[in-house]
This record gives sequence, structure tokens and C-alpha cells, in this order.
Amino acid sequence: MSKAKSRFWPVSRLLLCLVSLFFLLLGVGFSSRARVTTVPLPPQSTTLTLLAQPNSTRAIALDSVTSRSEPFPLTAPVLFGTDRRTRINLFAANLTLNPGEDASAVTADAEDASGAHYSLPVEYVGTVPGFPWMTSVVVRLNDNLGEVGDVLVRITLRSVNSNRVRIGIGHLGGGPPDDPATPVPDLGPGASLHGKQVFPSDNPWNQDISSAEVDPNSDNLIASIGLNIGLHPDFGTVYSGAPNGIPYIVVAGNQPRVPINFTAYGDESDPGPYPMPADAPIEGGPTSSGDRHVLVIDRDNWKLYELFYAFPINNGASWDAACGAVFDLNSNALRPAGWTSADAAGLPIFPGLVRYDEVFEQGEIKHALRFTAQRTRRAYVYPARHFASSDTSPNRPPMGMRVRLKAGFDISNFSPRMQVILRALKKYGMILADNGSNWYISGAPDLRWDDNELGTLKTIKGSNFEVVRMGTIVTQ
Repeated sequence: MSKAKSRFWPVSRLLLCLVSLFFLLLGVGFSSRARVTTVPLPPQSTTLTLLAQPNSTRAIALDSVTSRSEPFPLTAPVLFGTDRRTRINLFAANLTLNPGEDASAVTADAEDASGAHYSLPVEYVGTVPGFPWMTSVVVRLNDNLGEVGDVLVRITLRSVNSNRVRIGIGHLGGGPPDDPATPVPDLGPGASLHGKQVFPSDNPWNQDISSAEVDPNSDNLIASIGLNIGLHPDFGTVYSGAPNGIPYIVVAGNQPRVPINFTAYGDESDPGPYPMPADAPIEGGPTSSGDRHVLVIDRDNWKLYELFYAFPINNGASWDAACGAVFDLNSNALRPAGWTSADAAGLPIFPGLVRYDEVFEQGEIKHALRFTAQRTRRAYVYPARHFASSDTSPNRPPMGMRVRLKAGFDISNFSPRMQVILRALKKYGMILADNGSNWYISGAPDLRWDDNELGTLKTIKGSNFEVVRMGTIVTQ
């Protein structure tokens, strides 16, 4: 494979970048929060391909000067001649220059959220030592490209276009939607959904409420939960010897169905059988005396099965549970009015969880999140269907109430990954779904979380939120 170098691309810089790439691929490198955990194998396809992180469209890419991964600044800390514009090293497969061709044979293009396109000059094309099938492609950021967040980038060689990969400029998130694809979720506990959307685009969980009106009673409602109480991530790695958070498991469509015996709210539960694996993860662990939620996603029939206070019987041949609910993830259908679910509000739990795959693979959460409050009102608002309180005070929050992080709250001092969560709280907000500790936000456990990093969210106070204007409040 031939290569072509620009006067702006010294060999020493390439070697440093290649060393950083090696560590990045192993998941231990110089890059900030690099999470790629396996060295990529050559794609099976013979088409021109930009390399992306596993199960994601996020590029494998490095800043050519600092050797750090995204988000990329607009300018570099050292001069390229008289030019400080940032250069980004992308990596491609099936890119071969013909004799006499150089870097000018390859073009690159970036598209931002507005649909604007920017040409990215290609300054270097060359084989990656040790990876004969892999090519390094160095591009310069266009002078007119600002800190727009995610852009989709592709390269073109002899009129043949590559796939498009996502990189963050200035910050992660936003940007145009990925090119159409049919994501297939993985199987198993905490499995990645690979960006597959839960519920239709117009579902309340997926509603952008960033420009919605503030509720007239917002101040009182926020104060009742706690102005000075910090946001608390009720998820992470391990707590008290058990996975910290509400776990879930993804199963195939042929998962055997087993009987469910409802022990408390059978008249408000969807009858079994449910596709419950015998070893389905239980919130708090097998010996927990807490809520013991069990969440199962059938990836082939795209249905969600949720149990509250669930116990496997006879090694999982059947299950006992206080109540259960089934949701068609292709539908906007609600529970019957007045019915509970595995959650007090009569809502599904799974779509409101902070999940590792969204934060680290997709770089964006595209739905509302779930939270709890200690004292709630004997009332609910859409999309909730049930209340769980005897308190009739109008200053107590009803189930289904949605809050959002105030638009003016500065998130720049948080890590890029925590900014993913905070941007979701500004755009989609979080929905009150259960009685519990004040300002506890729900998520799924994963040993790859950084508990200290999650802990930085505790600096956000109740006063940083506002209530989105509510519709009809149901009290009966």
C-alpha cells in the first residue's frame, strides 16, 4: 500500500499517534476515557470502511497532536507551520492508493446537525505499521466548522464513498442522525441495544421538552423535593455486595415462557407466561429484600416484561411477583387508567434508565430519565397512570411530573460522558416514577461505570431544575 505525507505531518507525530492508537485499542491509553476494549479485526467487507468503535458509529480517531480521543478542540496546542487548526487521525480499511496517487486522491466530508457540509482537507494517507490492512487518514478541520458537537464524517476515493462515522467537535452529542440501519441488540444481562430506539419517536419518553413552558407551580414543587438536595445517581458498579442499579436482560424471541404468580396486584397485572430466564438479574441481588425488579427485553418481538418484588420458584420454572406489566416497544399504548405497573406510576422502568451503552457507545441519550421523590401527591399526570400517596397537597409532585435541568446550567466542567447525561436532562428531562429518596436518578448497573465520575453529578442541586408545564392532573 502506498502512502502520501504532507509537510504538516512529521514522522515523529505519526509514531506517537500510532503508540496512542495501540493503547486506545486496548482500552488503557492516553486518550480521555477511551473505552474501546478490543483490537479491531479486518472488516469482512471489501468496501472502503472508516473504523468505528465496537457496536457503535463513533469513530476510532485521535487528535494528531495530543493523541487524545474525542471531543476534539478546534485548534491544536502547537503550530503546523503557521496553522493551529486541529488535525484528526481517522483509520480506514480497504483503502489502497494506486501508483502515482497521494493524499490528494482522498477527500473527506463532515455533516453537522443543521445539514451543513464541510470539506476536510486530507493531509496524510499511509499504512499503519503492524496492521497491514489498516490505513491512517489525517484530516484538517475546516475553518468554518465550529464547536458543533457530533458530525458525521466520510471519505471518498475515486468516487467510492465510505461509511460515515461520528466524531465530536467541542463536545459529544447532537449532530445529524446516523445513516439508516437496523440495529440488533445483543443478548444477555446489561446487553447493548446498539442504538435501537425504545418506543416510537413520538412517545412521551422520547419527547424533546427543552422549549416547553415552565409549570406555574414549579417553584413550590421543586422546593417540596428539596432545593439544596443533590442529584443522586442511584446506579453504578457495586453497592453492598450487589450490582448497583436496576438490571435488565435481553433475550431472544424463542426464550421459553414460564408462569407468573402475582402475589399482590394481580388485578392490575398483565397475565403470564413471561420469557423469564431462570438466572434473570434481580435488583439488589438474589437475596435482596428491596424492590427486586426484574426487567426482560425480548429483542425479536420487541416487547418489554417487567416484574416488581420477583422471586424465582423451583429454579426459575415459575416466578412469584407482586405485580407485572408487558409493554409493546413499537406502540404508544398506555396502561389502563388507575393501573400500577412494576413502577408506582404505572410506567415502564426500562426506558427511563441511564445505560452504559448509550453513554459510552452512542454518546447520546435520546429519552427522558426516571427519578424518585420521598413525598408525592395523590395524583398523576400523563403519561403516568397511577398514584401512590394519600397526600393531597398541590405542592407535592404528582406521579408522571417531568422536570428538566435549566437551560442556563453550565455543564462544561463535567466530564464528556457526564455531559451526555446532563444534555439529556436538558432536552428530555426526567419523569417522577416512584416513591423513594429525593432526586435519585435511575440507571442500570455496569462494572465499567466509574463511580467517582458518576459522583460528580451530586453537585447538581434541586434548585437547578424546573418543572415542565403539566396537563390535566388526575386525583381520582
